[in-house]
Amino acid sequence: MTFKLFVNNKPAAVDVPAEMPLLWVIRDVLGLYGTKYGCGIAVCGACTVRIEGNAVKSCATPIASVAGKKITTIEGLTKNGNHPLQRAWMDLDVSQCGYCQSGQIMSAAALLARHPNPSDRQIDTAMDGTLCRCGTYLRIRQAIHRAAMLGGSGSKRASSSGLNGSRKK
Repeated sequence: MTFKLFVNNKPAAVDVPAEMPLLWVIRDVLGLYGTKYGCGIAVCGACTVRIEGNAVKSCATPIASVAGKKITTIEGLTKNGNHPLQRAWMDLDVSQCGYCQSGQIMSAAALLARHPNPSDRQIDTAMDGTLCRCGTYLRIRQAIHRAAMLGGSGSKRASSSGLNGSRKK
């Protein structure tokens, strides 16, 4: 079946089974490898993307449920990887293994869109369910506060942060 989507502000049509998880459409059909597979049961958050602005775990989201909707992956935050969250992640050396970071950043982006200057409690609530096996939670919280100070919703300044998830892993 053919589904029309808007991924990273670009129209896309995919011919896949209705029950195919969005994660596999993003990775295997569209070739966007920044969104990671972690658990396959919507528990870890490594696969988090934004759908209509909300943080959603793509591994458990059937493609049929998002037809016609606006989907943003880590690659779609900015063209150059210079989103305030990506810059803050680099400034504070948040990543260790880095596997969960696209999910962390996408969850944080949804939070900052709703709460431009979030409290620690709002951060903890929004990030609950996006697991980091390296335990960088305090640096993640600090980076979200830093991103809020940098403008949270995006920036046009160029960066070479490398946190746009564009490389296949």
